[in-house]
Amino acid sequence: MENQERQAELTGFWYSEWAFVIFVAMLSAGIFAGTHMYYVYHIGAFNDIAIVAMLEGGIKTGAYGAAAAFGASFLFARVLEGPLVGILDIGGSLQTGIGIGVPAMLLGMGVTAPLTSFPLALATGGLLGVIIGTIIVLIRKYTISGNSSTFGADVMMGAGNASGRYLGPLIIISAAMASIPVGLGAVIGAGLFYVWQKPIAGGAILGAMLLGAFFPILIK
Repeated sequence: MENQERQAELTGFWYSEWAFVIFVAMLSAGIFAGTHMYYVYHIGAFNDIAIVAMLEGGIKTGAYGAAAAFGASFLFARVLEGPLVGILDIGGSLQTGIGIGVPAMLLGMGVTAPLTSFPLALATGGLLGVIIGTIIVLIRKYTISGNSSTFGADVMMGAGNASGRYLGPLIIISAAMASIPVGLGAVIGAGLFYVWQKPIAGGAILGAMLLGAFFPILIK
């Protein structure tokens, strides 16, 4: 009886994939609203001082290219990393991407309304969160031949840059458990990135994806 109740709980809405989309939307709405607070009142951004300084430099000079490129690149990388690794780095994807990258791009295009209006900032952040969460769910759903789980690891949120440095070995182990070619790709990629003095987690992911494209994992 307890097992049945536990199973029913795990299959409820708050354990579903679309609840994840709601969580991402709520976080994104709050983070974008925080950037609105900073843009209007110069306080409230959910980012490191150095990253906020990039946006501040754009506000003062009108050149938003550095902040936009930095934030957008983090957003793109973390959105791809989340469903494949099973961990969504809130700091890189949402705080940097939604909080700095997207606002910088909007300001660079002369669009200021989402950053001057608090309700519009909440709506814009929420919509962006829905889009990001949906993309992550869809990527996860259609990777590894549509399997419903990334080798037993659901998408978790909260790993920051400080803890991300320890993900490399875990990614390699997970890739090796998936298949030998994918594991070799992760090892080779991590080794190359180590030689180039780059984070090995990125090399392991790229290597696993590269060989995974040539040696797909078939799951029935």
